[in-house]
Amino acid sequence: MDFFKILFKNRKLVVQLGKNDFRNRFANTGLGSIWGFAQPFVFMLTYVIVFQFILRTGSSGEYPYVVWFLPGMSIWMFCQDAILNASNSIRNYSYLVKKVVFPVDIIPIISLASSCFVGLFLILISIIVSSIYGYIPNFLNVIYILFCLFCFIIALTRFTSALTTLVPDFAQLLTILMQLFMWFTPIIWNLSMLPEKYVKFFKCFPFAYLVEGFRGAFMEKSAIITENNFIFTIIFWCVTIVIFIWGNYVFKKSKKDFADVL
Repeated sequence: MDFFKILFKNRKLVVQLGKNDFRNRFANTGLGSIWGFAQPFVFMLTYVIVFQFILRTGSSGEYPYVVWFLPGMSIWMFCQDAILNASNSIRNYSYLVKKVVFPVDIIPIISLASSCFVGLFLILISIIVSSIYGYIPNFLNVIYILFCLFCFIIALTRFTSALTTLVPDFAQLLTILMQLFMWFTPIIWNLSMLPEKYVKFFKCFPFAYLVEGFRGAFMEKSAIITENNFIFTIIFWCVTIVIFIWGNYVFKKSKKDFADVL
């Protein structure tokens, strides 16, 4: 509970530093923050062109490929960017860690706030494109999955940010793991391609729950994610809570050593 009290107390500071963090990423470029939006947008557009018009993949089933693909990729890119940035945040903000009065607990949240600018932009693009095709998302689903996303990222990065600070090599390993998770998560391929006995296994993974849940919000006649995925919702929240408890324990135990290793 101490973490949430600190976060609430410093909520305005998190927002302000998050804005500054996003601007500072591109401070030395002519177009500035525009690059932050342009790079992931071009990346998603390239995937759509390659898989829909060149490879002519059928992963979308009965839905237009762009409507099927963009929501899944946008939520993944949001998730990946936030996890990697938050995990490296304490080292990036080493000058704040060495200030005794600064609340170190909020540093990963600052990077999460910074990632929200691009992440929410990509989600907006998904909503606009899907609406053009006639698929208006279920905004209750959208809000729910975004809430799940924030909770999972906060839980995971409590652990990864502490470990990356103490063991710098873990940052490289985490980057590799996120690349692997991308290909093993049903983002550019469909769960229906798998044998039935493996589908439930993949649905138990938090990343798959987030991607499939967010994608489901854009599908026709979608309902709240728990309606047809109750057991996977329970699994997701159990995993998230366990990760947060463990990550919070590691962070609090390691916090006193951060200034010494930086």
